[in-house]
Amino acid sequence: MKYNVENGAERIVSRSPHVETSPMKNKGRWHEIFGNNNPIYLELGMGRGDMIVNMAKQNPDINFIGLEINESQMVNAVTLLRSMNLKNIKLINTDARNIADIFDKEIDTIYLTFCDPWPKEEDEKKRFTHESYLKLYDRIFAGDRKHIILKTDNKGFFTYSLERLSAYFYIFNKVSLDLHHEEMPIKNVMTNFEKQYAKENRPIYYVDARYPR
Repeated sequence: MKYNVENGAERIVSRSPHVETSPMKNKGRWHEIFGNNNPIYLELGMGRGDMIVNMAKQNPDINFIGLEINESQMVNAVTLLRSMNLKNIKLINTDARNIADIFDKEIDTIYLTFCDPWPKEEDEKKRFTHESYLKLYDRIFAGDRKHIILKTDNKGFFTYSLERLSAYFYIFNKVSLDLHHEEMPIKNVMTNFEKQYAKENRPIYYVDARYPR
């Protein structure tokens, strides 16, 4: 069933104990919210949430936060979490441009997974790897521990992202032009889009980027 605000997505999302309905009140307090000092990983544009929910399930010593602007997309994650007793995951329904009002030097890793590539030149500033976003991430990363993991099926966006990250002085721990067919595959939890792309045998582009300390 496809959900929207009219047929219940707003109610389902807002009532979930995993959804933070007033996230700006938690700025500087996210470790307190989770009740521990474990690292916090943030996924921007989590979509249906398949990846971040399963990452939380597999990594109990890491705290995960999924951010998604579309409530109807979040319903899937909320539904998945109903049957799981996971204490290390929170969800936020807001625009990614608000992150500096929500976090204060608390994030260890940012996931950018199959985000909109905004291919038109006039939309460049909307891309999650545009310099304006990289500067925004600087404001929420925990000290100098800047770490971005990106996956996309869009070659143009991937090339653009490598250029922007490199120009911003990130170094690359791992780059893949076909993640699912690596000779030495990394541990990879797939998103909903990624599962479909795998069936279609599309190449998945991947970069693990860190800022040198």
